[in-house]
Amino acid sequence: MSVKSFFTDLQQKTILEAIEKAEKNTSGEIRVHLESKCKIDQTKRAIEVFEKLQMHKTELRNGVLFYLATEDKKFAVIGDTGINNVVPTNFWDNVKTGIINNFKSGKFADGLIEGILLTGEKLQSHFPHQINDINELSNDISFDE
Repeated sequence: MSVKSFFTDLQQKTILEAIEKAEKNTSGEIRVHLESKCKIDQTKRAIEVFEKLQMHKTELRNGVLFYLATEDKKFAVIGDTGINNVVPTNFWDNVKTGIINNFKSGKFADGLIEGILLTGEKLQSHFPHQINDINELSNDISFDE
């Protein structure tokens, strides 16, 4: 199965809507990336993808990447240095916990949506949405086979 068909068209649309909704709460930029396999530690791979997608080029360095290797069942959520410099070290723990609990039940889209919306809420206090805020990064889901 192609990684692009891991989520149905409706699920992809709903994930994109969740990103849009979350970004209304925060100036943070959220992306989702899927690939089938991850041959290294998922956090290291997520950092590579983060850089490849040029997510570090936001003005406030407040990008967030949700990374999922579908066949290997590996997952990571990482934030850029602007976020990591102002949040506690356990900032991502409950985001990850909710996502993983959904994943264990086979609810991959629901897990990502829940995590994306929670991220928007959690980032709001550190990076509130500004009137003149522009969408610095594409909200599209990116894929590597």
